[in-house]
Amino acid sequence: MADSEPLIGEALALDLVNTRPAGAHGRVDLLATPQQLSGWLLLERDRLQGEVQNTAPTRSDLAPLHTVRAHTEAAVRALLDRSEPPVRALRGLTEAQRAAPPVRELDWDGTAVTAIPRRDGPLGTRLAALLAEAAAEMLSTPAIDRLKECEADDCVMVFLTAHPRRRWCSPTRCGNRTRVARYYRRHNQAEPTRT
Repeated sequence: MADSEPLIGEALALDLVNTRPAGAHGRVDLLATPQQLSGWLLLERDRLQGEVQNTAPTRSDLAPLHTVRAHTEAAVRALLDRSEPPVRALRGLTEAQRAAPPVRELDWDGTAVTAIPRRDGPLGTRLAALLAEAAAEMLSTPAIDRLKECEADDCVMVFLTAHPRRRWCSPTRCGNRTRVARYYRRHNQAEPTRT
């Protein structure tokens, strides 16, 4: 997996936060364009409850998403530091949810009544509301106590650990890189210098 590919598989809100990995020249935005957002939505399609299917993102859809990501990250970083999340971040996530609340749309499928959550508004607003809701669920669950930041020197990814010994965001991304660097340091320090 390349560092330019989004890391997915964590809580949806953390997958969003993890779309800003560390790069060679600082943080990189993996959702900077509508095409990148479209690719990320495709990766996350199973968890987006049909809210964004068959809709092509536009540049105007990026701003609400970036705002929710910033608020979620601010709350997550505060919790990692064992401090109170910023009030502005928590209010921002609440406001994003209010902008497009879910309505359970009732329908008949031929045998039973179905109730599918739907939101109104532009894609960016609907997506921001859904992701803010995912952040609210994650931040308010007891599992948030298992929040960790990757221990690799050059990584800023966050995850909820299921095992207390988990140290990296991804064993194939940072785990391998850290083990290789450790091996290289150990073997280069052990080599006598020849003159």
